[in-house]
Amino acid sequence: MAAPKKGRGASTQSKPGRSLVLILIAIVAMTGGMFLAGHTTPRLGIDLAGGTSITLKAKADQGSAINKANMDTAVDIMNRRVNGLGVSEAEVQTQGDDHIIVNIPKGTNSKEAQQQVGTTAKLYFRPVLASEPSGGATPKPSPSTSSGASGSPSPSGSPSGDQKATSPSGAPSPNASATSQGRAVSDALKADATPSPTGSPSAKSSGAPGSPSPAPSADAATAKLQAQYAALDCTKPADRAKAGKANKPSEPVVACGEINKVWYKYVLGPAAVDGTEVKNAKAVFDTQGASGWQVQMNFTSSGAKKFADITSELAKNQAPQNEFGIVLDGDVVSSPFVQQAITGGQAEISGSFKQEEAQSLANMLSYGALPLSFQEETVTTVTAALGGEQLKAGLLAGAIGLVLVVIYLVAYYRGLSLVAMASLLVSAILTYVIMSLLGPAIGFALNLPAVCGAIVAIGITADSFIVYFERIRDEIREGRTLRPAVERAWPRARRTILVSDFVSFLAAAVLFIVTVGKVQGFAFTLGLTTVLDVVVVFFFTKPLMTLLARRKFFAEGHKWSGLDPQSLGAKPPLRRTRRPSGPSAGPVDPKGA
Repeated sequence: MAAPKKGRGASTQSKPGRSLVLILIAIVAMTGGMFLAGHTTPRLGIDLAGGTSITLKAKADQGSAINKANMDTAVDIMNRRVNGLGVSEAEVQTQGDDHIIVNIPKGTNSKEAQQQVGTTAKLYFRPVLASEPSGGATPKPSPSTSSGASGSPSPSGSPSGDQKATSPSGAPSPNASATSQGRAVSDALKADATPSPTGSPSAKSSGAPGSPSPAPSADAATAKLQAQYAALDCTKPADRAKAGKANKPSEPVVACGEINKVWYKYVLGPAAVDGTEVKNAKAVFDTQGASGWQVQMNFTSSGAKKFADITSELAKNQAPQNEFGIVLDGDVVSSPFVQQAITGGQAEISGSFKQEEAQSLANMLSYGALPLSFQEETVTTVTAALGGEQLKAGLLAGAIGLVLVVIYLVAYYRGLSLVAMASLLVSAILTYVIMSLLGPAIGFALNLPAVCGAIVAIGITADSFIVYFERIRDEIREGRTLRPAVERAWPRARRTILVSDFVSFLAAAVLFIVTVGKVQGFAFTLGLTTVLDVVVVFFFTKPLMTLLARRKFFAEGHKWSGLDPQSLGAKPPLRRTRRPSGPSAGPVDPKGA
């Protein structure tokens, strides 16, 4: 009987347990990681979990072109806004050349989110009237500044540490200090934030804090502002959502800001400089000195004059009244202090910046407002009940498909169906665990098209088993027994499986690249399950068949094994032709015979 060739096939035949142990270890390790991470279920997309989907169309505004750079910038700003509402799983992505899709899951104020994502943000420079850590936080004392600063340590509780800013001439200017030093907050409010009869605080021409106004309504307005400040707890998302967003630019306001992972609350005066008066800002690395990463700002002509006026007035005051807050969408993103006037329309903020921090601040200063205008096209609300019904329908369809596949396998392959079902189970476990891990890792969300991709994958995976089984049955029909048939069938089946899976993966990859939105979920799931099909067939199905071929039930071709030679119409067993071992007898005389 023909024996299998030695080499790779023989090694695989003799040690199939290694592959089975390897895949078992992988399943246990990933399952343990899933439980340790606390994400035991796949993250559901908006169509399954419910929420709001907003479609926005870009419009060129004030000469801004609709291009990839501007669209990506708009996505970054919108993502920051919706996540600022406490939505950690919101999705903002481009669709085509001029559309942005914003998906906000349930549990969010959809009306507020709808107002935030499409509006043009406002950036202001406001004088700081009072500031302190919020929620009982106690920040560490800051190290002393250098390179043009006064050399004295920043006040204890400074939110920006040793960051500083200089004008291009090298004169010291901002450093981020924020707490009220040697002066009670209430005194600061009464002395510096008293509204004038016009509704804005008394100040000099620059808008900086000045002497109190004798207006009759001043005490009531000050008391209201002080009450808001006292009640504000910036560690609470609900308080942060309200702070800084309701007042007009010409009115004082309470606001929040997070610096060095500590939340601070502020009382800010009227806006002195508008963000539209920042011509540009960029993050650069100081190669000449020890400042490290810094942010350079350039103002327009009108902005340069206003900035010079406000810094001139702030430089005369003590902390925190010598600070100005950079306020984006009502949040304080930085609060540098001023030691002398900054003229010329240029300023540099430097200090303990990391590259990412400097780039982030530069982007806020440059793109505080969206680079494009957006028109709201559609707003779709998906309820949790509807999402649940869709998920149930998808799971039901998958269950029906799986049952049909199992019935076919049992009816046609009988005992071999156990191998197929075990392989499908391993594939399902790997798919579930990987999807659960990919949610927090890369933000993958299981939406309805992704469920459809998983259902389609059942057929693709079953097809790989069928190819291998049919190759084995063909070898048995040729007259071989099961053990050599399993090994001889594998190289042929392997090529077919790899080609088939490669075509499926290529289709999924192309679909993922050229499409956006929910269709990508289908393509991603299809590609993932196709890769897992190869892993399962190579490391589980083939080794398991090698082990079962040694069992009497399968090796002897029991009629319920699915490998009965008689039922398959097998030829007589193949026998090896042997040559005579002795010398040739020579020609035989027919007559003598």
